[in-house]
Amino acid sequence: MAPDPWFSTYDSTCQIAQEIAEKIQQRNQCERRGEKTPKLTLTIRTLLKNLKVKIDTLKDLLLRAVSTRQITQLEGDRRQNLLDDLVTRERLLLASFKNEGAEPDLIREAKENSVEGWMCSETRKASVIQCQLPSEQDAGLDALSSIISRQKQMGQEIGNELDEQNEIIDDLANLVENTDEKLRTEARRVTLVDRKSTSCGMIMVILLLLVAIVVVAVWPTN
Repeated sequence: MAPDPWFSTYDSTCQIAQEIAEKIQQRNQCERRGEKTPKLTLTIRTLLKNLKVKIDTLKDLLLRAVSTRQITQLEGDRRQNLLDDLVTRERLLLASFKNEGAEPDLIREAKENSVEGWMCSETRKASVIQCQLPSEQDAGLDALSSIISRQKQMGQEIGNELDEQNEIIDDLANLVENTDEKLRTEARRVTLVDRKSTSCGMIMVILLLLVAIVVVAVWPTN
């Protein structure tokens, strides 16, 4: 059975988040020693961009899976919670990256709780560390609002497409109706011409008979 693309993407996203946290910690340690860190800064900035792309991909995959009913609503809610946690982590990492010299809070939290950063469990049964911050609820609401907006947009696009299809069907119906009327008109014309031809033929026969009678009447009997 092929692995679920959502979870494989989620795993790689978690690994990128963990790598960013470690790079930020390494950069801060170097700066405290008075060392310059242009390469580390560039690496962190690139990883943050990759993290954002991965999160956007997860959002799209989740939206597609829910809208096409590939997963249950319960599973969709569970994945949404995991996604909300990643969005919160992204914000925290970005804040830590901009605050030079500050160690990322999530690294300290991971050390205090003796967990291996944000590496995802292969069994998917391990609990995801939840950050106790008010902004997490905001992130969840933002993500939910984004999903609802996309579903609404999809509905509008489907409605527009149906309207276009209905217009095409109406045009075809009108074309068929016009063609049928033309065929009927031509059929009536053919019938009329056929009747006229028949009438003309009968008249010619009658005329020929009359001519024959006249000829016989006036023809000398001798």
